Amino acid sequence: MNRITKFLLVGAVLALAALLAIPAIAQEEGTGGVIIEASFGGDPGSLNPLLISGATDRDLAGFMFPGLLGTDPSTASIVQRSEAAPEFQGGYLVDSWEVNEDGTSITFTMREDYVWSDGVPVTTADVAYAWEAISRATELGLDVQAVFITEFVDSVEIVDDFTFTVNYKQANCQALAYASSLGGPLAPSHALGPVESLNDSTFNLAPSVTGGPFGFGELRAGEQTSLIANTTYPDGDVLPAGYILRNVPDSTVLVEQFLAGETSVINGPAVSRRADLRAYADEGNATVYSYPGNSWDYFAMNFADPNNPQNAFDADGNRIDQGNHPIFGDPRVRRAAALAVDVESIIGAAVFGEGDRMSSFIIPSSWAYANDLPMLPFDAEAGAALLEEAGWVDDDNDPSTPRVAQGAMYAEDGTPLSFTLFTNEGNARREAIATIFQDQLQQIGFQVNFQTIDFNVLLDIMDSQTFDAFILGWRNGYPDDPDVTQILTGAGDVIASGSNNASYYNERFDELNRLANTPSETDGCTVEGRRPYYVEMQEIFQEDLPYVPLFTVAGMYAAQSNVSGFSPYPSQLYWNVNTWAVNTP
Repeated sequence: MNRITKFLLVGAVLALAALLAIPAIAQEEGTGGVIIEASFGGDPGSLNPLLISGATDRDLAGFMFPGLLGTDPSTASIVQRSEAAPEFQGGYLVDSWEVNEDGTSITFTMREDYVWSDGVPVTTADVAYAWEAISRATELGLDVQAVFITEFVDSVEIVDDFTFTVNYKQANCQALAYASSLGGPLAPSHALGPVESLNDSTFNLAPSVTGGPFGFGELRAGEQTSLIANTTYPDGDVLPAGYILRNVPDSTVLVEQFLAGETSVINGPAVSRRADLRAYADEGNATVYSYPGNSWDYFAMNFADPNNPQNAFDADGNRIDQGNHPIFGDPRVRRAAALAVDVESIIGAAVFGEGDRMSSFIIPSSWAYANDLPMLPFDAEAGAALLEEAGWVDDDNDPSTPRVAQGAMYAEDGTPLSFTLFTNEGNARREAIATIFQDQLQQIGFQVNFQTIDFNVLLDIMDSQTFDAFILGWRNGYPDDPDVTQILTGAGDVIASGSNNASYYNERFDELNRLANTPSETDGCTVEGRRPYYVEMQEIFQEDLPYVPLFTVAGMYAAQSNVSGFSPYPSQLYWNVNTWAVNTP
């Protein structure tokens, strides 16, 4: 389970039967009880590793499918399985690799003892299928989030059943991470059908063949997702009989169920309730683990015309005219919005001080963070002046009505300064952030129509690029690296498949991102060699403002005191989940 990436305890047989898809088998297969967790993100959008995008879906897929490359969670570094400590060798497939002389290709050797749950060996055929889906995602309109790696990966060559070579367009500091995207985690090609029909496969929400410590049990819409122990798991015994992810309405209920002993573990609890969790742990009821967070929240604004979404580039790599958002296409309006919001007050009100403010897109704990870049000030008066300059005027001297366009850059005269702001329902922190945004932006003349919607519906709107603005967050990849090819470059601006939903494009920014990932002749891929590029990128980002970056959220995990085996590392809660056990009295 230590690979790269992105609960009610019951003892009676009949009670367990109500929870697990195949309760009798699940209870017999493991000796460690059932791990129960809760989530307020709604039902999974997909359980197919090739199509997952949300963090919860990624965790569920990670339980059921192996990864290609793994990490040593004690050092947060990518490791060759053949050289890893025994406790870190489980759940991934690449045993070793060799890099060619100029760094433009890496040949990977897979282990030969790993099989899918139906007994079919895991081979390079599965890698080839993943590459076909990724490389043809734009052509076929597939919801494959890893499409961005085609910016750097030229081809994948299958050498034999257990050896493959990834050829890069040029040497790259992120070469291993991009290779891991081919199988992070890996899907069973023989169970998926033609790549062309991948979006509509029944496998996506009911995977019939798996290969992780757990297999699929049942998805009960609106209630829970149940997994069962995989007794053929190649990397040791799976002690838990199963895993259940419950749907709950919001982050408050998630904490309440844990404090009532109804769930086994909690991941990233609401910051407003962390004091309660620490008190609960101090009484001997739980173990709490805190660490510097790698998740961060932001306010995103659409650069492009939401009525005519376009990819950043055509099939030949030429820029496509994406039009301009009538409001946020003007950089003065984006800056006005950023100046009008008091982020420090949000950190106090929405995250209770458990966050570190961000000046740009890189988290403060990163080696690439631009320490000398000042935070954007809170200056509502300057924001209002920018709106005037941008042609958005107060035509009726009534502060309760929005400004209107009068000589605006992209909006017709008379257009109200009004937009819809989305965030995911049930997330108390983001709802608080959005409420503050709504109030403070209205004070300088915006009309903000704030809506909370189901997380998966929000992802669909984002992927279609038909929105005005949203408040959401990123959880950085693991191991953490400041590369933003996926979320902030033209390579990630692909309808349905990409993650650059705001259609942000700056030619110099893209160039710096490539340079930051290209080994130099003098510095190779050292921090010293790469950092100056990221510093300039942060300066450009703060000028362009595709996002108003807000803050990181401190990380926290907690497990009930009767859960043995719980020994997390930062950003690695489940690395040894197959050894966990829920011990009933």
